[in-house]
Amino acid sequence: MSGVTLRRGEPNEHVAEVVLDRPEALNALSTAMARELGAVCARVAGDPGVRAVVLSAEGERAFCVGADLKERNAMSDEEIMAQRPVLRAAFGGVLNLPQPVIAAVHGYALGGGCELALSCDLIVADESAVFGLPEVTVGLVPGGGGTQLATRRLGAGRAADLVLTGRRLGIEEAQAYGLVDRKVPAGSARAEALTIAATIAGNSPVAVRAAKRAMRLGAGTGSLDAALDIEENAWRTAVLSPDRREGIAAFNEKRKPDWPG
Repeated sequence: MSGVTLRRGEPNEHVAEVVLDRPEALNALSTAMARELGAVCARVAGDPGVRAVVLSAEGERAFCVGADLKERNAMSDEEIMAQRPVLRAAFGGVLNLPQPVIAAVHGYALGGGCELALSCDLIVADESAVFGLPEVTVGLVPGGGGTQLATRRLGAGRAADLVLTGRRLGIEEAQAYGLVDRKVPAGSARAEALTIAATIAGNSPVAVRAAKRAMRLGAGTGSLDAALDIEENAWRTAVLSPDRREGIAAFNEKRKPDWPG
């Protein structure tokens, strides 16, 4: 068993749930699991029926504790370097999904687990969640996007606090830092994330994808004018689509839209 499961249709036919499913190892990312995660994300990205994605995890103790250090302990330098493209494809698979992605976090989200959450658009976490980027404590640097994604989400100072100390954040501090978007009672992160995903899936798929792309690309440019040009392109994509005509017609006819996009 590689450790990744894909579910569809709960609570909405347009929602996909990517499940980290290796609870006996606290969902640590082995090479096989990372390879499967990348493959599953590629399937989801190419499925026009998927409008929103939830990234969740099995087991009571952890969302994901990062790379499988037991596996890595037996690897040569050459084997570790050969593993690297597999891990990058896994993290990139989540980060580059065109649909909005909601992380449903419980328990430990450490190292690569924290980076997987950071790769999502929204992070829902319950009261048991513990976040951290402890790579420097074992002679490593966050390599799943952590140094860059934490800086973009939290700001330079708070990202440095996490990355350079390797310390852990409980749910209250993680929310205060801006690492968590919604805090929920223990055991309810997945349900809340699925509810959010269903809400997103009810909106125009053309507009949602265009808006996500504009936010991602705009955040990567240092110029407000350039970012507003990116927004302009997103607006034009949406306004010229059949979804815009259907959305406005449905509003005026007081009915639910049937999105052609």
